[in-house]
Amino acid sequence: GLRVVVLAMVALVAEAKGPLVMPSQLPLSVNGSVFVDKQGKRVKFSCVNWYGMDQKDYVVGGLQWASIDEVAGLIASWGFNCVRLPFSLEVIDKNPVLTNATIVAKEPSLYQKQALVAMDMVVASLASHNVMVILDNHVSDANWCCNNNDGNGLWYTDNYPAQKWLDIWGEVVTRYVANPYVIGCDLRNELRQATVNGKVLHPTWGSGDQATDWRLAAITAIHTIQKVNPNLLMLVEGINYALDLTGIAAHPIQDSDVLVPHKIAYSAHSYSWDYSDPSYAALSKDLTSSWGYITEPGHPYTAPVWVGEFGQCHYATSSCLSGTWWQSITQYFASHTTDFGYWAIDGTESSGDGRVYGSEETYGILNMTWNGPASTVLLQDLQKLQM
Repeated sequence: GLRVVVLAMVALVAEAKGPLVMPSQLPLSVNGSVFVDKQGKRVKFSCVNWYGMDQKDYVVGGLQWASIDEVAGLIASWGFNCVRLPFSLEVIDKNPVLTNATIVAKEPSLYQKQALVAMDMVVASLASHNVMVILDNHVSDANWCCNNNDGNGLWYTDNYPAQKWLDIWGEVVTRYVANPYVIGCDLRNELRQATVNGKVLHPTWGSGDQATDWRLAAITAIHTIQKVNPNLLMLVEGINYALDLTGIAAHPIQDSDVLVPHKIAYSAHSYSWDYSDPSYAALSKDLTSSWGYITEPGHPYTAPVWVGEFGQCHYATSSCLSGTWWQSITQYFASHTTDFGYWAIDGTESSGDGRVYGSEETYGILNMTWNGPASTVLLQDLQKLQM
């Protein structure tokens, strides 16, 4: 009797996670405020960020501890149906050789190969596990992101003019055009203050200023990408570190602005330090006015909003998982069935400014040896949000 009950409980726990997306459901599109499959059924994004390819190692994190396939297998087995894959323009443009054997110890075939070989393996492995991929142009110069002085705050920089950004998007999308599990493009990460050609600039939305209007730049990129692959979802982040999507109310990107309809969605980011009052009432109000309003049906601006980044330190302390902000944000996501992307799956840090290669990623879902969860509390909190 008792044994049966225990086994039933184990089975229940094992099944308390979201479904993966099958090939017959692809490609996806947008219907009102949700993403839908080919049959018109909602697909909720339960994503994780797998960083590293955006930073100075030029390859996803964790390969000193686990193979690409092992990490992809864990992601899928835990019910995450999608990976946001951050990349720098530099890694695509220069396609450098991976010359550090330690960094790819568990993928030895990658040693002395070019970085895009590794990217291809990551995308193929995730697809083979039925995990969707959202390509994310995270930065221009390979490095840890983000601050106001890193020079990467706009879609163009001193090193990478706007046309180069468009060309590289065309190249990346062409590279994966035949893989249906590459389902979307996060056009640029965390638009923010930047100094370009010695001038301090701030991104705007709908201003019409070619130098700062992120809405106009995003539309240009959407045209570039849709010419190559009309199936992809176009994910457009808000300005000010993807916190501010208020301008979309007056100046949405409409289907008439682009080549392929039913593909446009927006993306917001959310971290504890962004809010002075983390109580549910205050946070709920803040999120709704910043971007939640976009998901209300029946408006000219109605669209899905995917929170492509949110995260918290994985300790069971009052400043981390038992803190007010984490409780409030997960409650908001649960009650609004929010599409999300957790930062990050990585168990250890990659190389970049202010980072120590191989040290603990305190926001990581994976432990430091990349073979299990760092925190079952964090994993279960996220699995509750997958449904």
